[in-house]
Amino acid sequence: MTDTQAPGAAGEVPRDDQEFTVKERTQTQLILRRFLRHRAAMISLAVFVLIVLWAFIGPHLWHYSYGTYTEDNSQPPSLKHPFGTNSSGYDAYAQVMRGTQTSLKIAIMIAIGSTLIGAVWGAVSGFYRGLVDALLMRIADLVLTLPLLAIALVISSRSGGAWYWIAFVIAGLTWAYVSRVVRSTVLSLREKEFVEAARALGASDARIIFRHLLPNALGPIIVNATILVATGILTETALSFLGFGVQPPDTSLGLLVAQAQTAVDTRPWLFYIPGAFIIVIALTINFIGDGLRDAFDPRQQRVRQ
Repeated sequence: MTDTQAPGAAGEVPRDDQEFTVKERTQTQLILRRFLRHRAAMISLAVFVLIVLWAFIGPHLWHYSYGTYTEDNSQPPSLKHPFGTNSSGYDAYAQVMRGTQTSLKIAIMIAIGSTLIGAVWGAVSGFYRGLVDALLMRIADLVLTLPLLAIALVISSRSGGAWYWIAFVIAGLTWAYVSRVVRSTVLSLREKEFVEAARALGASDARIIFRHLLPNALGPIIVNATILVATGILTETALSFLGFGVQPPDTSLGLLVAQAQTAVDTRPWLFYIPGAFIIVIALTINFIGDGLRDAFDPRQQRVRQ
């Protein structure tokens, strides 16, 4: 900063110089800042975290288990049974907690499995291009043409209703969506200077893919992972509603809705409460995905100094 010149001198005008400093922000800080400014995403994230804590911690604190009979048959919501009871005397509050926990485990496992398989598949395809790309993408296209619900129905019917088998089946039919997104991202990244520099330094193909390409494609990968959580919840609900998902004595949100469909007029709380949880979870995940998509917007990805 230059010194302020002395006032009163002929031909000289007093002047104050101001120094402006801008704090340097990394790419991660910019993404986090944009995400925190997305109100709908932040509210949805808070609601989703509360639902997860309620579903996984609540059963240990509640005085009824999801498999415990009570003498209160077909009771409406009350202080003793906040979500009422069914015709067998099961506490619906405990059952909805268990159903939410099971549905979330299935959805999260689907998201993780599909994302891992699809990300690696798409990265390898986009990096090598040519024959490898054509072969891998034709396989992905074949998977995309398969009727998800019909195939899942056939395979899940032989799984015995175990939640992890259901998650495995759905993940095996949804990874192709992620692979196509990652492939398109890697096709543009592989021509960047940092990839050429890694090649010049003797980096192997595997190192370039896993150390350079996939980390730089993290934005689309994370966004698609959140979308797959919502997809997993809805697909599991459809399977359980049709009777090919989670089987008693275990339960899920979809199974609770399926079991209560005949009691909509007489005991509506058994149908609408688990249905509301399905809707809320799917909506919160979609809003979180929207916030992440805005935060990872490539038009804003740069370090400000």
